[in-house]
Parts: sequence; C-alpha cells; structure tokens
Amino acid sequence: MTSATDPHAHPTATPDVPPQVPPAAPSAGPPPEKDKAPRWSLPALIAILVMAAVLYSWNLSGSSLNSFYSAAVLSGTESWKAWFFGSLDAGNFLTVDKPPLALMVMGLSCRILGYGTWQMMLPMVLVALATIWIVHASVKRVWGHGAATVAALVLALTPITVAINRDNNPDTLLVFLMAGGAALALRAVHNGRSLPLVGSAVCFGLAFNTKMLQGYIALPAVFAVYLYAAKPRLVKRILNLFLAGVALAVSSFWWAAAVSLVPADERPYIGGSTDGTAWDLIMGYNGLGRILGGEGNGGGRCSP
Repeated sequence: MTSATDPHAHPTATPDVPPQVPPAAPSAGPPPEKDKAPRWSLPALIAILVMAAVLYSWNLSGSSLNSFYSAAVLSGTESWKAWFFGSLDAGNFLTVDKPPLALMVMGLSCRILGYGTWQMMLPMVLVALATIWIVHASVKRVWGHGAATVAALVLALTPITVAINRDNNPDTLLVFLMAGGAALALRAVHNGRSLPLVGSAVCFGLAFNTKMLQGYIALPAVFAVYLYAAKPRLVKRILNLFLAGVALAVSSFWWAAAVSLVPADERPYIGGSTDGTAWDLIMGYNGLGRILGGEGNGGGRCSP
C-alpha cells in the first residue's frame, strides 16, 4: 500500500472545475422615457385647439372679409388661369397686389365645396389650428409641456391672431409657413441633418409667395441660429445653408418666373406694379416700397 507521503506515488487526478461566473445582474427593464408627457398635456392642447376653432369660425358669415380677395377667389373658381395669376376677374384683366398662394388654397376649397364664406375660410381655420400645434410641438421639444401649453394658449388667444384668422387676407397662411419654417430649422439645429433645413427654406419660399418680402421677416434670424448652433462642423453648416439657399430661391421665385414666361398680352396686368410684371411687384410695391415708404401704381391694391 502506498503511503500518502510516498514521493513515488502518482498524484491523484482532480476533475476540471469550470471557472466561477458571476451571476448576471437582474434586468432593469426598459429604460424610462426621457420626456413622458404628463396626463394633462394632451387634453390641454385639445382644449386650446377646440377653443381656437370656435373663436376663428364663429359667425364667419357675419364678418367683413376683404372684398378684393373674395372677388379673386370667386374668379379662381370660374377660371383656372385666374386661379393661377390671382386675377380679380375671370376675364383676367387685373390681379391683386400679392402673389396668389393663399388665394389658390381658398380657391381650391371653393371649387370642391362651392363658393361661400365658410367654404373659403375653412382651409384658413385649419391652417391656423395647425400653427398652434406647430408652436406647441416646437416649444415642448426644448422647454417642456408646461411652456408649450402656455405658448399655444397665448398664440391662440392673442387678439390680432383671432382677427387675422377670421379674415381672408393671406396673413393666416403666412404665419403658418413661417412657424413651420422656424420649427424645421430648430429640428435641423438639434439633429444636424440637412433635410429639415431645406424644408425650412421651402416653407419660407412659400411664405414669400404668400406675401412676398414679409415672408422673409424671420429668415435671417433662423439661418443665423443654424449657422451658430447646429451640430455639424462649420464647413458642413455652410454647405447645408447653400443647399437651403437654392431651395429658397426655387420655392420663392417659381411663380414670378412662370408669369414672366407668359407674353404680356396673354396675362393679366400684375396689380401694384408699374409695368405689369411680377418682378417689379417684388422689387417695388412689395419690396423696397415697403421699406422706403414708396408705393406701386395702386392697381388691385388690397391691403397694406
């Protein structure tokens, strides 16, 4: 029998023991939502929108609309040429003194639903409600639900907002496009992508085709904020702004370019211009004339 201390004895084989693996940590479940909406947020927004809809649409038939724009909308329901040019008459003798985008929207509504006050104003009321939603969504993304609710409420109830949204002037569509442009630019600042910035430029270009240079009021500040605060490197930011500038030019000047391609004797006289062209309206009555106090020839003048 071999002693345990015998130097010639073979060591007893020991079974392989797998290394100890620390137990897995218990699952913590899905990560908590960073910006979970409080229960009151959505009902508050819905209440604001309902209240705004009532304010903007109550007794519209008794409100005094701009007779020039009403006539242009009616002409647009009778003639597609008048609809495109924004003519005061279906015979296309003279246009209003603004580009026709807002008239196009109201004219399409009246072509579908019939000509009347509420048919004309329905798209404007919807656009006004969409503006409130855009402002709420944009403020919420940065400052939270409380600030967004206050911003939406203030916008909805400001007296001048109620006034312009009960009128067929182009300001309702103008504000909607400018708010949309600012919201898209804010998104481009946060995510660094170029597509929202291009979308912002298109919105401002369409705003230009609603009330010309007044559509550019917020544009310098919006683009300056992007240049200063957006995530991409400086060279990329400049390139993105160049692309946005191209989109802005196309969306701003497509209507004026199309008008200029039509011979003068085949198109209506552009109201507010001195030579019957859209370019003169842009540079004169609705351009430098607004800044320097000059005026156009008065043809088709509808609003200050």
